[in-house]
Amino acid sequence: MSALRVAMIGHGFMGAAHSVGWRQAPAVFSLPRDVEMAVLVGRNAEKTAAAAAQWGWAESATDWREVIARDDIDIVDIVTPGDSHAEIAIAALRAGKHVLCEKPLANSQAEAEAMADAAAAAAADGVHAMVGFTYRRVPAVTLMRDLIAQGLIGPVRQVRAAYRQDWLVDPQAPLVWRLQKEHAGSGALGDIGAHIVDMTQFVTGQTVTAVSGMLETIVKERPLLAEASGLTGTAGDGMGEVTVDDLAVFTGRLSDGAIATFEATRFATGRKNALTLEVSGEDGALVFDLEDLNVLEHYDRTAPAERQGFTRILVTEDVHPYVSAWWPAGHMLGYEHGFTHQVVDLVQAIDSGVPAHGTFAEGLSVQRVLEAVGASAANGSTWASVPGND
Repeated sequence: MSALRVAMIGHGFMGAAHSVGWRQAPAVFSLPRDVEMAVLVGRNAEKTAAAAAQWGWAESATDWREVIARDDIDIVDIVTPGDSHAEIAIAALRAGKHVLCEKPLANSQAEAEAMADAAAAAAADGVHAMVGFTYRRVPAVTLMRDLIAQGLIGPVRQVRAAYRQDWLVDPQAPLVWRLQKEHAGSGALGDIGAHIVDMTQFVTGQTVTAVSGMLETIVKERPLLAEASGLTGTAGDGMGEVTVDDLAVFTGRLSDGAIATFEATRFATGRKNALTLEVSGEDGALVFDLEDLNVLEHYDRTAPAERQGFTRILVTEDVHPYVSAWWPAGHMLGYEHGFTHQVVDLVQAIDSGVPAHGTFAEGLSVQRVLEAVGASAANGSTWASVPGND
């Protein structure tokens, strides 16, 4: 069969990460279809061309609409800021292109609903749409999901999820697009909170049905950036308002009755990219820590008292999810491998016709939670239901 030709819209940090995935997947895994990195699209022709040359894209362009209309493009990968996700994804799906879209799916629930509707309509014609929740595809996280589904820890009673960073602790850090509601939709809540909501739902098989939350913008003004960088303001223009949250803390109730606590912050001094997920069940517990991402910890409450304690599972055996294509046991994987596994799952889905997990419907489920947290915070942290997740 012909190769799947990919166009990626946007670049920057996520563009680099996704490019690694597109390069590595066909080199390491025995994919059912060849993949070609056809076009990289960006607003600035010179910068986009340089990124394309560095990352291995065959050509570059500046008009995403023209690229989506091309007959030789099969997959559209969206790594732009959230304010353009809906427009690009819906146009691509209507053009019959498979879509991979970075998280959060959109900047609002209404946009996410429109995207999910477009994906459902396109699915009737065999078109696939997937959200880039890459932490699902860390082998230890997928293993956590599998073990919970097998009943290893019994009924889930409590989940503790946290994603902590510190890149905004300095009040002189500039006003980048992630700090502007019109571009990002929300701050820590959507950017990193989306990950822990999705991971919680993914590993437990449950949905968040109600939330009580608090949002805080700690530094309310920051230095503006130059317009040349594609961001708000010009050099020397002074300060601009931060219009999103720096910190989100919320509690959720899951569909089977368990309670979950969530923390998403960019003000955890000393924490660079600290993501932890702990699931406690009636018969035991499982713990994942991104800073030790090849490990899953398991506590067996049913073991004799003299043998109880957390056991460290090294998730590098070829029987573990995704691992058999990589290195011998004990040879570690890293952050970038989740992006490779994302490509593998999407290509296999396109070939088999069976949708890969991380669908737009699942992205919409996460968006509903984010919107409910915002509503709760705006109403004094009162409990807010998550319609559609029950």
